[in-house]
Amino acid sequence: MSYDKRTARAWVLYDFANSIYPAVVTTAVFPVFYRGNIVGGQGGLGDLWWGWAVTASAIIVAVTSPLLGAIADRSGARKRFLGFYVATCLVGVALMTTLQPGMIVAGFLFFVVANVGFESANVFYNAYLPDIVPPERLGRTSGYGYGLGYLGSALGLVLALLILNQLGRIELVWLAVIAYFAIFSIPAFLFLPRDRKGGMGIGQAAAKGFADFKRIAAEVWGNTNLRRFLFAFFFYIDGVLTIIVMAAVIAQGTFGFDPEQVIVLFLIVQFSALAGAYALAKPADTLGPKKVLTGVLCLWVAAGVAAYFVESANVFYGLAVAAGFGLGSVQSASRAFMASLIPDGREAELFGFYALCGRSSSVLGPVLFGGVTYLAGGNQRPGFLVLTGLFLIGLLLLRRVEDPKAPVAQGGAA
Repeated sequence: MSYDKRTARAWVLYDFANSIYPAVVTTAVFPVFYRGNIVGGQGGLGDLWWGWAVTASAIIVAVTSPLLGAIADRSGARKRFLGFYVATCLVGVALMTTLQPGMIVAGFLFFVVANVGFESANVFYNAYLPDIVPPERLGRTSGYGYGLGYLGSALGLVLALLILNQLGRIELVWLAVIAYFAIFSIPAFLFLPRDRKGGMGIGQAAAKGFADFKRIAAEVWGNTNLRRFLFAFFFYIDGVLTIIVMAAVIAQGTFGFDPEQVIVLFLIVQFSALAGAYALAKPADTLGPKKVLTGVLCLWVAAGVAAYFVESANVFYGLAVAAGFGLGSVQSASRAFMASLIPDGREAELFGFYALCGRSSSVLGPVLFGGVTYLAGGNQRPGFLVLTGLFLIGLLLLRRVEDPKAPVAQGGAA
């Protein structure tokens, strides 16, 4: 395979471009705005609506992405799909500038449109990686994108904080997200490979993709160790993803953070996650990913129980930093574990199934958290225990998975 540095850099830069969206819209700013200004947040109603918005978008992406991915690959329309879903995301964010207090359903729908666009675009973006770099550079290039994404998230949060501090107009934050995402993604659309004519039409591609999905699902079910890992992954990654989308409303609802304090909190967590990702990268190879995941999940179970009792905002900062330290490693260790369980030559299609499990898992947690908070009259603390339960279930299921790297680690190999 020929390796073009300009193409690889354009791919990595897209990770920098799109990272402002999850940092500002999914995590730190829009959840607080929607819960507090649009819904009102009284009696847990804001948490309930936000949980359903996250869940609705996750369901749509989980149902459509495998089929759309197959259509794009087989019909040769990958870049067109990427462009369409990026545009969909930006349109959803643009509509947020029209929101006023009480526009609960509109805010729900605008977020769903934006989030489906963002998550679906990632399906086609990720699919470019094996096409543009040789196998020996896959991990390195993916890591560059991951690291640059952290930087992009931090810069996006700083930009949002400056706008709110200096101008005090939330609609300008949404416009900044659009401009940042659109401008820095231009190189990807210029330099990533052009669409090529596929071997079949869209209808044929859809039918073939559906048949392939059923075959892969049957094969995964028949592989006991892989099936056990994916069940464990489903539960603990649900807890992880729920914390990411609910952390802002928790900081506001339980600990009284204002929007600016929420942004500062997430800036701190970004750097904590980056430190954890680097610190635990080598242990995932030397000790095996199962031990790293077990340690991180134990940390998060302890943090979840502690959060139930904590009253001080300063202590909550400490818990967030500790949890963030595990955030940067849990996904990379999970990916490494999955890679060790996949038979040679089956990486692409089984990692596609792995991604589907990750997306579909995010359906459960936000609804449970929002529902429990609503039933508790707006008290979010019972929801902390629900999330802790997801980590605990994942941890217990993980114990039943055999780690192929464990014998190597026990033998002292590096």
